[in-house]
Amino acid sequence: MSEERDGKIDLAYELDEKPPLSEAIPLGIQHVLVMIVPSTAVAFLVAGEVGLGAADTGYLVQMVLLFSGLATIIQAYTIGPVGAKLPIVMGTSFTFLGAASAIGSQQGLAAVFGAILVTGILVEGLIGWQFRRIEPFFPPLVTGLIVIIIGLYLIPTGMEYSAGGDPTAADFGSVQNLGLAGLVLLIAVLFNLFLEGMARILSVFIGILVGYLVAIAVGVVDFSPIANAGLFEIPTPGEFGYAFDPVAIVTFAFLFLVSAMETVGDMSGITAAEGRNPDEEEFRGGIFADGLMSSIGAIFSSFPVTSFSQNVGIVNFTGIMSRHVVGVSGIFLTIMGLSPIAGAVVTTIPDAVFGGAVLVMVGMVAASGMRLLFLNVQMNRRNMVIISTALGLGLGVAVVPEALQGLPQGAQTFFGEAVIMTGLSALLLNTFVPGDSSPLFDEPSDSVGPANDAPSTGDD
Repeated sequence: MSEERDGKIDLAYELDEKPPLSEAIPLGIQHVLVMIVPSTAVAFLVAGEVGLGAADTGYLVQMVLLFSGLATIIQAYTIGPVGAKLPIVMGTSFTFLGAASAIGSQQGLAAVFGAILVTGILVEGLIGWQFRRIEPFFPPLVTGLIVIIIGLYLIPTGMEYSAGGDPTAADFGSVQNLGLAGLVLLIAVLFNLFLEGMARILSVFIGILVGYLVAIAVGVVDFSPIANAGLFEIPTPGEFGYAFDPVAIVTFAFLFLVSAMETVGDMSGITAAEGRNPDEEEFRGGIFADGLMSSIGAIFSSFPVTSFSQNVGIVNFTGIMSRHVVGVSGIFLTIMGLSPIAGAVVTTIPDAVFGGAVLVMVGMVAASGMRLLFLNVQMNRRNMVIISTALGLGLGVAVVPEALQGLPQGAQTFFGEAVIMTGLSALLLNTFVPGDSSPLFDEPSDSVGPANDAPSTGDD
């Protein structure tokens, strides 16, 4: 694993360094392999809930790949003020899954894509464009907690994939699935800890490759998607139409607020490898790219694209910070989005194989958030209370969502999101409780307790 020196990861490649293509291509593929199943799974699951056929389902997956690739390239290289010039891999987040499924089933996909078209640019675009005004509200105390909860609440997803992906399947949790996931996990960890050079850098890629080959050998790989896929397809605007329903628009507006929080956290997790927080221009461009590309993607029936947390773990796990490597990832994703057969090849890789890689990556996301906190935040009583409250609420609704069943459905959707609960509680407490990180109170933290004291045991 990459070593840390004074809070900075010992990077193999810095942000603007260009690895040779012989290294950049497999490194870029590694990023694609880690995010492609979770990202495309949103399209598969929504299509299943809405009742789409195979052709329409394939088109949704294709559009997710295409706009994930285009948005990733823009994040790495920027177009004007759009993009962060950071190694941010873009994909479709599970944040949008519940709302897209429910609204799509009740009102049709036209209402889903109409809401995304409006709210992407209005909510995230506006936040990104005006980030200077809100930047003081997102110190490392808030962004670090967002990074931590993103990693922690994705751990069950990694475990679910490791067990086979579908909890209703007969082989879910089988020895075969757990063995494939364990093999990938073991190779990724051992190669990273005990080998050097490219073998360490490509540890996750090698783990997935070996797991896939073993899956082929034991006969659990289905190659039929390749036979049924076309070679090339041009995207069609308005494939499912557009409708502008107020309830759908308000719902997705809330979810884009979550997406903005996730992006702030992910960018903080990435730059934490350099021992710093993102600057204003990076924050603004990264968030603006999220919103703008999501709205443009909706025109072609793509679900929202946002920074992908698993790939933050890749950066910290491998020490490869180069944005040019992520640019390669974007090119591969774009090609897959234009060529259904290329995407079909990836979909033949079993969920369990991906699960082993996802599991170690999301753990690294949480660890990078912890590093961001511990290096930049005083562990005094005020901050410890904020940390404990935010994480307790976020993990609470993630683990026991039934606790909110007495609330109206809209409130359940909003407050049932772990990132919303953690991010908003941290944001509100940090803003309104006097302390050195509050944008409203320029007071030393020891105004509410000794600066470096441990949490109170009851004496105060």
